[in-house]
Amino acid sequence: MPPTNDKDAGMAPLRVHILDDWFDTLRGLPCFDLLDGHEVTVWTDHTDDEDELVRRLADAEVLVLFRERTRITRSLIARLPRLRMISQRSVYPHVDVQACSDHGVVLCSNMGSDMPSYAAAELTFGLILSAMRQIPQQMASTRAGNWQIGVGRTLRGRTLGLIGYGRIARTVAGYAEAFGMKVQWWASDEGRARAAADACDVAPDRASFFATSDIVSIHVRLKPETRGMITPEDLAAMRPGAVFVNTSRAGLIAPGALLAALDAGRPGMAAIDVFDQEPMRDPSDPLLAHPRLICTPHIGFVTEDEFDMQFTDIFEQVRAWAAGTPLNVINPGALPAA
Repeated sequence: MPPTNDKDAGMAPLRVHILDDWFDTLRGLPCFDLLDGHEVTVWTDHTDDEDELVRRLADAEVLVLFRERTRITRSLIARLPRLRMISQRSVYPHVDVQACSDHGVVLCSNMGSDMPSYAAAELTFGLILSAMRQIPQQMASTRAGNWQIGVGRTLRGRTLGLIGYGRIARTVAGYAEAFGMKVQWWASDEGRARAAADACDVAPDRASFFATSDIVSIHVRLKPETRGMITPEDLAAMRPGAVFVNTSRAGLIAPGALLAALDAGRPGMAAIDVFDQEPMRDPSDPLLAHPRLICTPHIGFVTEDEFDMQFTDIFEQVRAWAAGTPLNVINPGALPAA
């Protein structure tokens, strides 16, 4: 059970382990002070080896996750008898929640605030600009001594199609409007209803949405019901000059559909920040190596400002659980009886 008194009243220190802080960023952020008084171990490399994770986390009472970088499986949880609490933020498809409950491990996850991820929205628009103006290719050509390699396209007057009527998508829409673009929407039934109520331009149907957008960008959470929601037929409906952008999750696209679509020339280009397998380290991977793909290594949320915002929530969850007043509990059945 967690202690019931707070830090200032002499709370016993917890053994807190943080996984996958690849650049050892968190210790330099203001939010890290929230863990003062606890024994904190930060792991700055990644391993998928369960035996190694068990060795590293043998004394862990609290585990802090860095998004979905490590899968928390039933077999791993069963081998960590001291673990009592997991703290993270947003969705948790990488965590076996039932296994947590079965072993008395409380999962706390803030599902988000009213503030959008400006970092993700900004990267989305950076990828849009990069694709339309051939920025990575023009840079590579210049550095190779070849100067210009082609002609880009202006954003003003073009149509940006946004999938998902959430906070990030609406932020991207604001950037697009500032560039003089037309924005149209597609989303769930409920999302389209909200967009229409806000006087936004909702496409008359799914096929026309894909067919009439110069750029399509998806901003949807990955859940069982959204996995594979972008089909080969959706991508085939896009024009040869169109661009598909994904800074959300690779699993939103049907397996193999994006590579097949690029091979077929519809859409003409993709700009992505996410892959089915991450980290992606194989330069010969057919999608990564595709000449009509530009990409970044899942950095949509990787800014100091975003980390401080997200980990403030995560560390506050640790403090609250330690004080006996847990926040954002996903599996309340794992809490000790009152």
